[in-house]
Amino acid sequence: MSGRVLRLDRVSRNVADLERAVAFYCEALGFQLLVQSRIGAPAWGELMGVPGARARTARLRLGAQELELAAFDPPGRAYPAQANAADLCFQHLAIVVSDMAAAYAQLGRYAVGPISQGGPQTLPPDTGNVSAFKFRDPEGHPLELIHFPTGVGAPCWQHAPGLFLGIDHSAIAVADAGASLAFYASMGWQVAGRSRNRGPAQDRLDGLRGVDVDVIGLEPAQGGPPHLELLGYRVPQGRSLQPPAASNDLAADRLVLAVEDLPALLAGLPGDGYLHQLDGRDAAFLRDPSGHRLLLQAGLPLPG
Repeated sequence: MSGRVLRLDRVSRNVADLERAVAFYCEALGFQLLVQSRIGAPAWGELMGVPGARARTARLRLGAQELELAAFDPPGRAYPAQANAADLCFQHLAIVVSDMAAAYAQLGRYAVGPISQGGPQTLPPDTGNVSAFKFRDPEGHPLELIHFPTGVGAPCWQHAPGLFLGIDHSAIAVADAGASLAFYASMGWQVAGRSRNRGPAQDRLDGLRGVDVDVIGLEPAQGGPPHLELLGYRVPQGRSLQPPAASNDLAADRLVLAVEDLPALLAGLPGDGYLHQLDGRDAAFLRDPSGHRLLLQAGLPLPG
């Protein structure tokens, strides 16, 4: 069998102030701190493309999903203040809530920056009647609150307890939806849903005008959540960061993917990914066609 992605293990997100970031995600969004650690092995810095780098990390959990926060030493650039929801550095985490009004009120007590205009938006029936609100954490990283009506979304969200339930997906803005779909399909991802979103509610959700976006939901071999969404903006066209983000910049989120047969998987992919050893496991670091970072690791244990 050729190599493939088994699951999206977690998103790894760079932060400038680890303690402040942990406090925000735990207090405002209901995450639980699992463990903090330090990374200083030369192999890790080389894998990230920042030789000699070290980091302090915190692993958080919400429901059954995990998020990793990483504070690099040396630190990189701040999140670009002018970036919008269509730009190619955009990557959000969609956090499922059981009560949108209560979750939105909770956010109002913290220093978040709204992306959406006019509060939470309910999308049309052809896109599921979901309600959503996009915003930025105190360091500028994009996030989304999402509420699924009965019968919509993954079944696990329908009866989960609490206000903040878990991470449904990570969404990435891509330059060419077709090219990105082909890339992820070659890694074993399957299309789970597809829509073309436009109209006033989508404009308000994204904080942009005249939005026309292809949304493609992808699931790995072991399913989700979390799953991955490709956001292919026809209008407006997304901009690339100049100069491109380095791996220690705050805009350099990483999708950490659990894989099987990593050598075979790499052999079938374009680009210059090559094998490393990280924590005694095969690992590789590469970028997708739009520049989003992927950390592929073999033998990762299931979360929890």
